[in-house]
Amino acid sequence: MAAIDPLTAGAVFIATAATDAVYVMFTSAVIARKRVPAANWSAVWYLLSSYAVISYTENAFYVAFAAIGSWAGAYASLTFLHRPPGGPPVGAAPE
Repeated sequence: MAAIDPLTAGAVFIATAATDAVYVMFTSAVIARKRVPAANWSAVWYLLSSYAVISYTENAFYVAFAAIGSWAGAYASLTFLHRPPGGPPVGAAPE
């Protein structure tokens, strides 16, 4: 097994955390039926996830950093985008 590069591990963590945050924004745009923002978030989502996949195919241990980053990104994005139950989705037009 190859040695773990701390810089690559950190980059995989950040890329995966950002990927999950972007996925939340993509889903929110889809729910709000906003085509252009949904398409833009989708493109960013694939760019970020590609970096993580390419990195951990070189060394399977990087998957652990991807999983931790995924958890952190989803948790942080839902924390910052918190809405009361039954409230409008993020990106929905105000009434």
